Amino acid sequence: MSSNPIRGIRRKKSSLTEVKIAVLGAPGVGKSALTVRFLTKRYIGEYDHQAETRYKHEVMVDSEPILFEILDTCPKNDEELPLNDVYNWADALVLVFAITDRRSFNYVRRVKQAMLDTFEMPVALVANKADMVHLRQVSTEEGEILAKDFECCFTEVAAAEQVGQIAEVFLEVCREVLSVRRKNKQSLLDRMLGGKTAVVKAYARGKSDSALPKE
Repeated sequence: MSSNPIRGIRRKKSSLTEVKIAVLGAPGVGKSALTVRFLTKRYIGEYDHQAETRYKHEVMVDSEPILFEILDTCPKNDEELPLNDVYNWADALVLVFAITDRRSFNYVRRVKQAMLDTFEMPVALVANKADMVHLRQVSTEEGEILAKDFECCFTEVAAAEQVGQIAEVFLEVCREVLSVRRKNKQSLLDRMLGGKTAVVKAYARGKSDSALPKE
């Protein structure tokens, strides 16, 4: 009988509930800093990666272990929008702009506009660099109005200073994903039993890493 501890760990991880989150935003808004803050609680100010990075990390969400898979996107410029493959892969989106950069605010607006009527999933809008108020170009009110437009939550954070508030962004969007899955599961059950009609949304289905193009 095999007692390979690694194999045991892998079996355990594969049985975890998985939530896939894509972090989107213009270059330089602090997407990587926010992601690493959430995953490790550490702050690293400078990143020089030239391609998308994926992280996997187990986190307790309301006493349930969740395997987060986070895609840290890396657009080359303000004009490069995410491909549809990213939306197909993700269960939820975290849209990030910097309060110090109006172009990044316009970028997330274009990202959301590009996915309208095609993809529907939980979204969080995050304004980073809230500690740099002396360089502010986007007001809090503008962020709140845009979030109302997107029908999503909005938070101003400072990756350089905050841990708990950043973690709550990812935890809350995870809760939304789990809630949607429960509703769709119940709707599907109702439909199978001849009850009320339900549409199961594409983002609630099980998705595999293979859905994302390999480099």
